[in-house]
Amino acid sequence: MNRRPTIMDVAARAGVSKSTVSLVLQGSKQVRAETRAAVEKAMAEIGYVYNRAAANLRSSSVGLVGLVINDLRNPFFTEFATSLQMALAAEGYATVIANSDEDPELQAKLVGSMIEHGVSAMVISPAYGAASDTFDQLARRGLPALQVLRQGDERTDLFPFASFDYATGSAKATRHLLQQGARNVAFVGGLPGRAITRERKSGWRDVLKKDGLEEVSLHGKSSRAFGMEMADRLIADHPEIDAAVCFNDLVALGLMAGFARAGRPVGTGFRVVGFDDIEEAAQSWPQLSSVSCDIAQFAQDTAARLLGWMVEGERPEPELRMPVRLVTRASSTGETT
Repeated sequence: MNRRPTIMDVAARAGVSKSTVSLVLQGSKQVRAETRAAVEKAMAEIGYVYNRAAANLRSSSVGLVGLVINDLRNPFFTEFATSLQMALAAEGYATVIANSDEDPELQAKLVGSMIEHGVSAMVISPAYGAASDTFDQLARRGLPALQVLRQGDERTDLFPFASFDYATGSAKATRHLLQQGARNVAFVGGLPGRAITRERKSGWRDVLKKDGLEEVSLHGKSSRAFGMEMADRLIADHPEIDAAVCFNDLVALGLMAGFARAGRPVGTGFRVVGFDDIEEAAQSWPQLSSVSCDIAQFAQDTAARLLGWMVEGERPEPELRMPVRLVTRASSTGETT
């Protein structure tokens, strides 16, 4: 070889990707010992010398991961973004985080900008709406990209999807409310026609159907304001409803505030279970029962799956559902501590 060997030469000799060679040079613990040995052997055989000073000048885009979140105002998504960023930082990766604000056009622009700035991979919690512009540009570039918490593209062979077992969660919540003495359990929150709403309703619906109970759904924005509004509506239009499974904790917290404003006790006279178990669920009064999604562990697992894909070429399984658990508190049991 007459010219000076490059990283690409090392990668070709070792039979690995360029990014794997870069990680070996950076001393990443994510690389398997046998892979590291193969890269080091290839470097010795072709006489490659690592120019660290030059590498530092190029490092602004080396080990950079793009993270686009649909709604960073929601504490559930904020906790995921923070936990993922910390997990990647522990392996030497920087994370560029952006909020799409539930706007698919903005989402596509953010992803395009991150690609232009040299990210090595992407993690996306998609905005509602058409997402083809977002994912088509990722497909053209061939970047590793994971969909999390929501599925925006059906091509899970290209863009693996991971979330939680929401159906089981809502079934557990509904059974718990009925066991606590509730007779009519409504589902409150979530915009109709969206996959995430259908998933979170499905377990609730199955339990009611099995017990021959009537379904009452009140759909709308997943916010505190909507929850407060629905408290007034339930009191005025549905006096038979004595419990609710809420789309998320924000709706549940709003619902409890609305009942408190109306002078109606929550936990005995009306029982509530939320979804996500954000930090505030255990800090509200009464404390909010919630379907707990271990979002910190989910973020750790997401980082491991992404790095396995980037470093070792191990594409994650097309779809993964993480388990959930029901955390019962005073809002559904009436038992204050």
